[in-house]
Amino acid sequence: MSQFTHFNRQGRAKMVDISEKQTTVRTAIAKTSVEMPKTVYDLITNFQIGKGDVLSVAQVAGIMAAKNTSNIIPMCHPLSLKAVDIHFSWEEAKPSYHLNIRVTVKTKGSTGVEMEALTAATVTALTVYDMCKAVDKGMIIGQTYLIEKTGGKSGHYQITE
Repeated sequence: MSQFTHFNRQGRAKMVDISEKQTTVRTAIAKTSVEMPKTVYDLITNFQIGKGDVLSVAQVAGIMAAKNTSNIIPMCHPLSLKAVDIHFSWEEAKPSYHLNIRVTVKTKGSTGVEMEALTAATVTALTVYDMCKAVDKGMIIGQTYLIEKTGGKSGHYQITE
């Protein structure tokens, strides 16, 4: 495993110098979920949440989060993202339902987009929670994790789902 790179010689935080890194196409896919009761699932899928179309709003929030990751994660470089795509799927897990959120982020640059994908997934889930919390505050945001990344010096990474 490589050394941590976000510390200077004094042991203090620094933003890594990526000026000499090769520009490549880089992608990252992250996943998370929101567990909710059937009542919330029914309200979302029937467009009956008072704040609006939950999935559309959450999708836009996730895209905005990916674009603004460097504003909230201190050592992230500002990136020119080329694509952000968010997909939803439902899974019945009686007595609850799981909204699965899958985010793909892509760029052409000298650093990866893992943090952008993870941030987008998290903010998408938080937006679902925010829009539905008046109905049920017991929703559970699931594990958020990186599924796959491509490009860059460290190459391809993928977990088995």
